[in-house]
Amino acid sequence: MNAVPENMQIRKSIIKDPALAEYGYRKLKWVSQNMSVLNILREEFIQTKPLAGKTIACCLHLEAKTGYLLQTLKAAGADVVACASNPLSTQDDVVAALADSGITVYAIHGESPEEYHKFLEMTLDTMPDAIIDDGADVVTMLHKSRVDQARKIIGGCEETTTGIVRLKSMDADGSLLFPMMAVNDAYMKYLFDNRYGTGQSVWDSINRTTNLVVAGKYVVVVGYGWCGKGVSMRALGMGAKVIITEIDPIKANEAVMDGFEVMPMSKAAKLGDIFITVTGNVNVIRGEHFKLMKDNAIMANAGHFDVEISKDDLNALAVSNRLLKNNIEEFVMEDGRKLYLLAEGRLVNLAAGDGHPAEVMDLSFSLQALSLIYVIENRDKLENHVYNVPAEIDQRVARLKLQSMNISIDELTDEQKEYLDNWDTNL
Repeated sequence: MNAVPENMQIRKSIIKDPALAEYGYRKLKWVSQNMSVLNILREEFIQTKPLAGKTIACCLHLEAKTGYLLQTLKAAGADVVACASNPLSTQDDVVAALADSGITVYAIHGESPEEYHKFLEMTLDTMPDAIIDDGADVVTMLHKSRVDQARKIIGGCEETTTGIVRLKSMDADGSLLFPMMAVNDAYMKYLFDNRYGTGQSVWDSINRTTNLVVAGKYVVVVGYGWCGKGVSMRALGMGAKVIITEIDPIKANEAVMDGFEVMPMSKAAKLGDIFITVTGNVNVIRGEHFKLMKDNAIMANAGHFDVEISKDDLNALAVSNRLLKNNIEEFVMEDGRKLYLLAEGRLVNLAAGDGHPAEVMDLSFSLQALSLIYVIENRDKLENHVYNVPAEIDQRVARLKLQSMNISIDELTDEQKEYLDNWDTNL
């Protein structure tokens, strides 16, 4: 067994207030009761210590469910160091509890861009062996300003669509310096986290922030990937009239078949009461669209970075703006119309809410833990590419989830296996 890194004992977390730890522990206890697969893995990891002697750097949304993942990695023997992937999603009570439990944390809710960058640097200063990223900021920093350090990284995992887009771009031009697992692309991640998790948590946060009815309103969902599907499905269930905007003709056809109206943003902008972006791209709602929007239109972003709704254009067109209430910013246009932006255009379900349900993140974080261990144990076999999560890990998480719910399923008989394996079987 490898020794615990020497620098583990001399670090000091940077958090808002250590006195908040007690309530943070309560939050962690609550989510742990509802993350059954991670609980099964945690008990296994306590015995096997698959991450013993390894320093793991995690750049994630630091709330209770993520906190329990970090505690699970620590139970697996890792020295865990964490920073925030979004300044507004950090829960100060949770990070206080994590720091109290022996995890190094550099994160404060509402930290400035300068602090955000500093905390990323401090996290990498601990010289981690492997990483878990959400949005690929850690990977990007390693490749831009810490190339020598990047060459020593064993590998890591990426949580979200936006991060995988960045990683695949690096892979395509040959610049990726260590293997990364595309956890977001695993079936047990995107079919559940992206669809059911995003679908519920986005509306949880919008509803609690605005306290307005959804039924009868036009909801414009920008992007019909798995996150867009989830947001649209839940909007329909609440009685909204749902409009989809897309650039992909296949996804547009799918949205039509699912019963939604599909049109360009130039038309949807005139109709929408609530706009939700879920594309992972930049400026999908911009100046030309703001000019067409109705009075009192509300905009929220459910993509990773705060670039999907052009805040530069919004500020340029507004004659005044003010924070109307927590997480609602009012922009007054020259003609008197008022447009509203939620949570600074950041990831609304975490910046203005608690993120995905615990039962959903249980699946994603179980994949994260198992994929990280896989990368570390198989580094000699992996080249510097982006890899899909192995099918056996996906299947294991699926079976553990069913097991935790006391649900059993059928298995193929020998006859059925033989039938499927032989193309010339007589019918």
